[in-house]
Amino acid sequence: MQNVDAAGLGIGDDHPTRIMGVLNVSAESPYDPSVFADHAEAAEYVDEALIGEGADIVDVGLESANKRFEVLSAEEELERLDTAVQTRESTSGDAVFSIETRYHEVAEAALERGFDMVNDICGFADPEMPAVCEKYDVAVAKMASPPDLERPGAVEETPWAERRSREWAESADYVDEVYEALRQNGLTDKTIVDPAFGGWSEAQTLEDDRETLRRLREFRALGRPMLVSINRKNFLRSVADRSTEEALPVSLAATAMAIDRGAHVVRTHDVAETVDAAKIGDAFRRRLVADAEFGVEELDVTDPGELRRHAAAAGVELDPDRQVHRVLRVTGLDRADRDLLETAAAEADATVTGEKDAVVIGTSAAIADLAESVEKPGLTDALSRAATRSR
Repeated sequence: MQNVDAAGLGIGDDHPTRIMGVLNVSAESPYDPSVFADHAEAAEYVDEALIGEGADIVDVGLESANKRFEVLSAEEELERLDTAVQTRESTSGDAVFSIETRYHEVAEAALERGFDMVNDICGFADPEMPAVCEKYDVAVAKMASPPDLERPGAVEETPWAERRSREWAESADYVDEVYEALRQNGLTDKTIVDPAFGGWSEAQTLEDDRETLRRLREFRALGRPMLVSINRKNFLRSVADRSTEEALPVSLAATAMAIDRGAHVVRTHDVAETVDAAKIGDAFRRRLVADAEFGVEELDVTDPGELRRHAAAAGVELDPDRQVHRVLRVTGLDRADRDLLETAAAEADATVTGEKDAVVIGTSAAIADLAESVEKPGLTDALSRAATRSR
């Protein structure tokens, strides 16, 4: 995992989770508490509600990314940049200032006038954006997106048959598309990847976002730190049947989970509470062994899907289904069922052990073979589902 230096702020496995607070100078933004047109009021908000509550990064948006609104041109964004720059200059607190934009002209103008990093919600759809960020040697958050400046985050609308292949497009699921969207147009040495949570297109479903969170570790195979923006998002609210105003607890629960699964930056409107959730996530996340001197790093692999991503990133051909071992506990077996399971396991190159409950150990492929040979209704289906998880 490559750590990133954002104007002196370390981001990555070697650092605590960083909190990105949000400031909008866009009248279209749906979240009123963070919207300001006056730079003095905006600076006060930044000092008190963002930096004062623990934000490491302040992300300034010039326009709403909501798909219901017309997209501003680069010229229109530049007209709003003065307020953003004056806010940055009037702020007394210490933080990294990020400009949210899809245009390289706006990014360069902001960097020239004191901003520290870029948040590109169109995933380098502007082909000049990476070069600008490299020229100024700044960190840049890249959100998964099609190569279209007017459709941020709408990864399903990418012509995948043209950009990859028809066969790939027909077999890819939503998370595959998000992962590939982040790979498209490349990554700079200081890129932070963003899997694009939220309703960016009509085709994107709540289950798409939930599956992305379940499989978040797969994005570590890109080798860059990860940013998540899940604050009060609908895919979380709908689980607990909460309104936006009631959704802070579900956001905090998901924040700790995301950090355990590899998130390094959390973008939020609720800074103080998210700081606490991040401390819990940092305290209990998986600790990976690494030795920078010799380049030894433990990959974050818990299932075949994650190993498949890392293998592809390394250019290695292997069969993760035959290399990642799984451990399953099976309950509710009588003696005959247990004998049947043990006999089938011997034929499938799996192991069954345990006194009271059966503990099954084997690769996904071995468990799939076991499911086919055990010939026990219910048990066959359960083992098959376990074998195909995260494929």
